[in-house]
Amino acid sequence: MDEAVFAGLHLSWQSWALSLLGAFSLGMNKAGINGIAIFFVTVAALVFGSKASTGIILPLLVSADIFAVWYYHRHTQWKYLRKLIPWMVAGTLLGVYIGKDLPEDIFRLSMAVIILISVIIMVWWETRKSEKVPDNVWFAGTTGVLAGFTTMVGNLAGAFSNLFFLAMRLPKQHFIGTGAWLFLIINVFKVPFHVWVWETITWETLIIDAALLPGIVLGFFAGVKIVAKIREKRYRQMIIVLTGLGALLIFFA
Repeated sequence: MDEAVFAGLHLSWQSWALSLLGAFSLGMNKAGINGIAIFFVTVAALVFGSKASTGIILPLLVSADIFAVWYYHRHTQWKYLRKLIPWMVAGTLLGVYIGKDLPEDIFRLSMAVIILISVIIMVWWETRKSEKVPDNVWFAGTTGVLAGFTTMVGNLAGAFSNLFFLAMRLPKQHFIGTGAWLFLIINVFKVPFHVWVWETITWETLIIDAALLPGIVLGFFAGVKIVAKIREKRYRQMIIVLTGLGALLIFFA
């Protein structure tokens, strides 16, 4: 068993409380408050180590994705998934190969920089007068590969999928519903690599996941209530702000 994971089974009550709060934020993220889950990614990385934490987080992500698909599936825009998923699969496979031996500090800093750059692009895109969306294959390819790579190595694909969906001018409900199916498909695809290649998902990590699952459920339904009250324009602004704050959190953690 990974020493960090073993230590995770014997956390102090304060660390468990912080981890449950992180799981709560992950549930809210999957309900549509995109970007807030970076809090849990950061907490889990500090407690269990960056690489080991990816195996703990992934089953929780899949659980939350199932809730999101169940609640928002009628809003899914499949044409955007067909554009993005093949590229995300390619990026995921790249992450399997490169991420296995990637130093944690280099990964963390590089992801923070890339996400901050993507936030700048988001802000620029939102302030443009034109309503034209980038429909060329290179835009989907670049964001898809980056999203696939970062979701495999650190469960950080949200910044790049957010960039893609914002650029597509998706309304709030379509944004959430399309993202729900996107990440359920990709996260399930990642599971075998974490089990047999990286060996970061074990029976021990699943015990930790079972303890944190109530936080996911509570966070999801709280997030649904909050999202319903957010206006369309404010929602897009919220996505950009939370993504930027998440990148800063990674950078200074």
